[in-house]
Amino acid sequence: MEPSSSRYEDLARAISAFGAVKRGIARVLPGDCQGGAAAVLALLKHHGDMRTSRLAELMAVDMSVCSRHVAHTAARGWVERLPDPDDGRSRILRLSPEGLAMLTELDRRVTEAFTRYLAEWSDDDVALLTALLARLRDSFGDCRATHA
Repeated sequence: MEPSSSRYEDLARAISAFGAVKRGIARVLPGDCQGGAAAVLALLKHHGDMRTSRLAELMAVDMSVCSRHVAHTAARGWVERLPDPDDGRSRILRLSPEGLAMLTELDRRVTEAFTRYLAEWSDDDVALLTALLARLRDSFGDCRATHA
C-alpha cells in the first residue's frame, strides 16, 4: 500500500513554513555569526580539529561554500588554521578560545529563544519534536548526493 500523498503534501507545507522558525532563530544570533559560521563552530567543538574537506562533508555543502564560512570565522579569530602535519599543503581547523566563547553565546541565545517560544510546550512534546527532527534529518542522509 502506497502512503497517502496528501500527508506528504501537508508535511511539505509544514516544512516550507519552517522558514519562519529559522528566521526567528537567526534574529537572536549576532549579525556576524549567522547559520554557516555557527555550524562551523559547533562542528569543530563536537568533532574536534579537522580539515576543511571533512567539515564540508559534515555540513553537507560544497567545498567552496564551506571555505567561505571558514574564512569568515577565521577572520574573526574564532577558528585557527594550523599546518597539517601529514600534508604541508593542507590546513587543520581548530576552534579558538574566542570561537568557544562565541559558541557559548550562540547556545545561550538560542536556548533563551526556545525557552521563550516553547514555554507552553510540555517536556514530552519538546523531546518528541527533537527526536522526530533528528529522524527526519537522518532519513535524508547526505544531502549532497546526486539524484537520477
